[in-house]
Amino acid sequence: MSKILILEDEKSILMALQDDLEMEGYAVTGETDGARGLERAREDGYDLIILDIMLPSLDGFEICKQLRAAGDTTPILMLTAKSQEVDKVLGLELGADDYVTKPFSPREVLARVKALLRRANPVDPSLDRIAFGDVEVDFKGYEVTKAGELVELTAREFSLLRLLVSHPDEVLRRDVILNEVWGDDWDVFPRTVDTHVAHLRKKLEDDPADPKHIINVRGVGYKFMADGS
Repeated sequence: MSKILILEDEKSILMALQDDLEMEGYAVTGETDGARGLERAREDGYDLIILDIMLPSLDGFEICKQLRAAGDTTPILMLTAKSQEVDKVLGLELGADDYVTKPFSPREVLARVKALLRRANPVDPSLDRIAFGDVEVDFKGYEVTKAGELVELTAREFSLLRLLVSHPDEVLRRDVILNEVWGDDWDVFPRTVDTHVAHLRKKLEDDPADPKHIINVRGVGYKFMADGS
């Protein structure tokens, strides 16, 4: 579950954003004060920060500046009620990754959040082939064989498999998998990941009930183990 910090002094906007993002499965923390928000960002560790420019005690520009100066690379989505180009440019120059101008739609914010999280967890584009157990995968040719026999995978199953094998021995949270494989498709849920993983196991594992390569980490997500140990 990705952790998101929202720094926004308008409580109605903060609560609406928090509700929308929690409904999508994110763990969300909200803060209305700039100085306290900076302290949270430094201490608690987040996957993404939604940062309003106009905050009491410390504005969004200064928070962004201090985080980047300290080497913090957490993706930052800036919110502003101003439409002047200079504010957008300044935010980006200080190290923000994207911005949304108020008023905004929840769907726009969610789309930008998903895009930033995808960019923060890229798939290795150089991966063309991999072998594990008696399975051989040719990602360039969209071909999979098991024990020499051709296995048919859907395009989505290929994308899911490529994401998993691109992060060997690393636990990928369900929300990260959804962001990377399904993108901005609004009609998918975390259980969708479980269903597709089950399909992959049936096609690629010797014993789908006791998988050796596509492993479930209960309550978190999945990891790929090439050696099957």
